[in-house]
Amino acid sequence: MLEKIAKQVTLPALLLDLQAFDNNCEQIAHKANGKKIRIATKSIRSVDVLQRILHSNETYQGLMCFSPREAVFLADKGFDDILLGYPCSDEEALKEIATLTVKGKTIFCMVDAQEHIDLLESLAIETNGKFFVCIDVDMSSAFPMLYFGVRRSPLKDVTSVLALANKIKQSSRVELRGLMGYEAQIAGVGDNVPAQNLKNKVVNTLKKKSIKEIERKRKAAVDALKEAGFSLDFINGGGTGSLHTTSTEDVVTEVTVGSGFYSPLLFDYYKHFKYSPSLYFALPVVRKPASNIFTCLGGGYIASGPHGKDKVPQPVYPPNGRLLDLEGAGEVQTPIMFENSQLNIGDPVLFRHAKAGEICERFNEIVCFHGNEIVQHYKTYRGEGVSFL
Repeated sequence: MLEKIAKQVTLPALLLDLQAFDNNCEQIAHKANGKKIRIATKSIRSVDVLQRILHSNETYQGLMCFSPREAVFLADKGFDDILLGYPCSDEEALKEIATLTVKGKTIFCMVDAQEHIDLLESLAIETNGKFFVCIDVDMSSAFPMLYFGVRRSPLKDVTSVLALANKIKQSSRVELRGLMGYEAQIAGVGDNVPAQNLKNKVVNTLKKKSIKEIERKRKAAVDALKEAGFSLDFINGGGTGSLHTTSTEDVVTEVTVGSGFYSPLLFDYYKHFKYSPSLYFALPVVRKPASNIFTCLGGGYIASGPHGKDKVPQPVYPPNGRLLDLEGAGEVQTPIMFENSQLNIGDPVLFRHAKAGEICERFNEIVCFHGNEIVQHYKTYRGEGVSFL
């Protein structure tokens, strides 16, 4: 099926299996335990795909974006309830957000420091605008001899959260609306990686301990804010890899999900869920340097994060292909070794990317197919003429 679709388009191409994608949307919605799901745009990077998810189930409400300019872009496209997932200092874009907020758009800026509040306050005064903000609380676990999590928010306890909330309260143009805690060590760390049995056991043990701590930490922050008189519109947490645990917390009102819709390579290695791969890219064979080696055009689409083999795209069709250790996936040329394949010049080789939305930065459109038929062409952000990071 993939080969037939790839032979109908100009290569290289980005392909979306709509049947698998829609099934993933349905499964994810059913695992939300009645909580709202906010879509992580960095894992999608296509307006058309975002709209398809939002229309698939009423559970999907709102977006989490990764750039203030992206927030403005999405607001202009008609989206609302946009949470900017990370603090930023782009003053021009923030001024636009302050103005849009006054005009009725619901955009939340992320903060974790008093300096963030000072900047937003000054920009709101300058534009006669206002800001809605969300406090980002650190959800990492500090075990003896091991820091289990990511280095992001400096807000690690109730005292620091309340201090920032009180800073916000003093502002006439910055309003506290939400609280977020992203448990990256649960959502973004595989625990069922092949040939890593010992590591898997360690990660599973750490996750179990961390999940309990996360629930206590998040509840403590929410309770403290409520006791201090603060009213929150939403409590956000989680990711694809922690949907099954974060959505069970009583204080959580919404869970952010992104990568699960495309289900890239890294999401093959989780113990508690399994979604269907839906996004592929196809490269044409342009050379045959040996009887069992076929060189493709392009392919060097390496995923972010710590460098390693798990961040490299992998050929999936024809089956049993592998990258060469000394060359890997190249910027312009990627040789693939097949022991038993009869590929010809111009034939497609299908790959999966290690992560989700990052591959969309390499293509202008996503060719959408159902069964053996191409049914739609969705533009990526790049195809819209925009790039945010």
